[in-house]
Amino acid sequence: MKVYDKIYIGSEWVSSTGKDASEVTNASTEEVLGRIPAGTPSDVDRAVKAAKSAFEAWSATSAQQRAVYLQKIQTGLVARTQEIAEIIAQEVGMPVALSTAIQVGLPTLTFGINAQLLSSYKFDEEVGNSVVVREPVGIVGCITPWNYPLHQVAAKVAPALAAGCTVILKPSEVAPLSAFMLAEIIHEANLPPGVFNLVSGTGPIVGEAIVAHPGVDMVSFTGSTRAGKRVAELASKTVKRVALELGGKSANVILDDADLSKAVQTGVQNCYLNSGQTCSAWTRMLVPRSRHDEAVKIAKQVAESFTLGNPLDPNTKLGPLASAAQRDRVRNYIKKGIEEGATLVTGGPDAPEKLPKGYFVRPTVFANVRTEMTIAQEEIFGPVLSIIPYEGEEDAIRIANDTIYGLAGGVWSKDSERARRVARRLRAGQVDINGANFNPLAPFGGYKQSGHGRELGKYGLEEYLETKSLQL
Repeated sequence: MKVYDKIYIGSEWVSSTGKDASEVTNASTEEVLGRIPAGTPSDVDRAVKAAKSAFEAWSATSAQQRAVYLQKIQTGLVARTQEIAEIIAQEVGMPVALSTAIQVGLPTLTFGINAQLLSSYKFDEEVGNSVVVREPVGIVGCITPWNYPLHQVAAKVAPALAAGCTVILKPSEVAPLSAFMLAEIIHEANLPPGVFNLVSGTGPIVGEAIVAHPGVDMVSFTGSTRAGKRVAELASKTVKRVALELGGKSANVILDDADLSKAVQTGVQNCYLNSGQTCSAWTRMLVPRSRHDEAVKIAKQVAESFTLGNPLDPNTKLGPLASAAQRDRVRNYIKKGIEEGATLVTGGPDAPEKLPKGYFVRPTVFANVRTEMTIAQEEIFGPVLSIIPYEGEEDAIRIANDTIYGLAGGVWSKDSERARRVARRLRAGQVDINGANFNPLAPFGGYKQSGHGRELGKYGLEEYLETKSLQL
C-alpha cells in the first residue's frame, strides 16, 4: 500500500494543517490501495506564498534552463514507468499494457515535447515599431481529474513550467498516487523551491480555495462541465484566466461510402478505451439507416470480444471503472436507455458474472437510439455505445452537432475530401478522419460546453503566456 502523509510545498514534504486523510481504492478488488492527506485552504495559502516567492526568479530563467529541468523530469518518469503504470491501472482500471503506453507514455512524451519547444519557440516578435513579448502568466492552479491522472497533470504542469510559471497542483483524490510520484521525481530534479507545489484534497475544499485565491493568476481545470461552471464562477470574482477542458459526447460519423467494418470496429474500441472513461470517446456512432442493422451486428461482435477482468492480468481487455459511484452512475444510464426505448444489443446494467468484486460494468451497445434520448445527450463515462441511424449527410451533421458538447469526433469515408468537408462542419475541437492516430503536438480542447482553451504542443504552451507590446 502506498501511503503519503505529507503534501509538497516549497520543495519540502510538509504536514497538512488538516488531520483528515483520503483513502485510494483498488478499482478491481475494492481494497485500500493507498492514502493521501486531505488538504485545507490554509495549505493552499502556504502553497500560493511559496509559488509567489519563486515566480520572479523562475520566470527570469532562460528557456534553455527550463528545458533542462523538463528533460530531467522526463528521465525520472522513464525510470519509473512500470511502477506508475501499475498504480494507475489499479486506481483507474485501464489494462496495464495500455496504461504503460498511454497513462505513462503520453505524459512522459509531453514533458519531452515541451522541453523541445523551448529551443524553437519565439517569445519575442517584431511587429512594426513594436516588440511583442510573450511572458509567463504567473502563478497557475492546476486541477486535474482521475481518468487520465498523470496525462492531465503533465498536459498542464509541463507547459506551465516551460512558460516560466510556478504551479500549485491539486490532483483528483480518486486517483492521486501518480501525482505524488511525479512530485518525488520533480524533487529529485531539484527544481527551485516553490516552483512546483502539490496540495491534495477534495474539489469543494482545496480546489475551490485554489480557484478563489487572489494570489493565483490562472486556473487550468479538467473535469465535468458542471464543475467547470463552478470554477468559472469562482474565478470571475478575481478576473483570473481560466482554461477549461470539460465533458464530451463525441460523434463517430460513418458515411455511406465508408469501410463499415473498419469504421465500426475502430469506433467500438475508441468508445471503450479506458473502460469508456475518456472525455473524447466516440460514444455516439452515427450510421446510415440502410446500414444500421449491419453496423449493429459488427458492434455486438466487437463489444463481446472485450474480456472483463483485473487490469494487471495481460488477458484483460476491459477493466473496471474507477469508483463505486461511477459504476452506479453508468449502470443507471444503461437502465435509462432501456426505459426510453433504445434497443439493448449486448451488455446491460447487471453485474458481470464471475466478478463479484470490483467496479465493473459490462460492455454495452444500444441500437435504434434517437438523438433526444438521455444516452445520446449526456456524458455517461463508461463502456456504453449508442448507435444512431441517420437519413443522409445533412442529417448526420445535424445529429453530430445536436448536443451541448463539442470536444471530439470522427468521420469515415472512402473519399478523403468528402470526409474533410464533413469534419469541418462538426462543431468540435478535434476530429479524426478515417481513424487517424492521436497527435500529441496538435491542440486538444473543446467547443461549446466542452470548455475553452487548448492543451498540448505549442498551443498548450501559449495558454500560459501573457502578451505584452513594447513600442519602440
